[in-house]
Amino acid sequence: MRIDVLTLFPEMFTGPLDVSIVQRARTSGLLDLRLINLRDYTHDRHKTVDDRPFGGGPGMVLKPEPLFEAVEALRGDTTRVLMMSPAGRKFDQALARELAGHAHLLMICGSYEGVDERVRESLVHEEISIGDFVLTNGGLPAMMVIDAVTRLLPGALGDDASSQDESFSHGLLEYPHYTRPAEFRGMKVPEVLLSGHHAEIVKWRREQALLRTAAKRPDLLEINKK
Repeated sequence: MRIDVLTLFPEMFTGPLDVSIVQRARTSGLLDLRLINLRDYTHDRHKTVDDRPFGGGPGMVLKPEPLFEAVEALRGDTTRVLMMSPAGRKFDQALARELAGHAHLLMICGSYEGVDERVRESLVHEEISIGDFVLTNGGLPAMMVIDAVTRLLPGALGDDASSQDESFSHGLLEYPHYTRPAEFRGMKVPEVLLSGHHAEIVKWRREQALLRTAAKRPDLLEINKK
């Protein structure tokens, strides 16, 4: 998979995406991640990317010219153009799986007061939001999307089954996990996990996932009923 990130702050991405699973995916060739500075698509000596909004108001708005030029230069026939935006579809595991099925993602990270509406109308296939709150720019949301999507690429986790039983993979929170020792400070691992009885373990894990979801995220159970 190839992911292009169009941002004013490519330096933000160094560090979080240079370690762990994302870095291994990049090193192995599973993920081709490219960070592109929007200012590289400007043509004035000040590298201007923003201007005051028509109609007045506070802040600055990203101009259409560099964004159009950048997207038109980077996209191909299979490219899915995304924009990080508070107005977007809420990001979840289902959307992560959907995006992982694309060969090329081009992510636009908004800044300042936002992006000229003509960019949204003409270039963007989908807007994505990570929640109902405001951040300084779209860099952090883009990193979260990249991390979640990369985990779902075949081979990224070593054992592909790992991503199939995580929280939200089946619309539920994940069941509790235990490891050795079997008893620690008087706290014991549930006997069923020590039994070697696979069917009973599967049943216990399903029950625990339902109980945990009901206690911590009952909204997920309501969604699953629909």
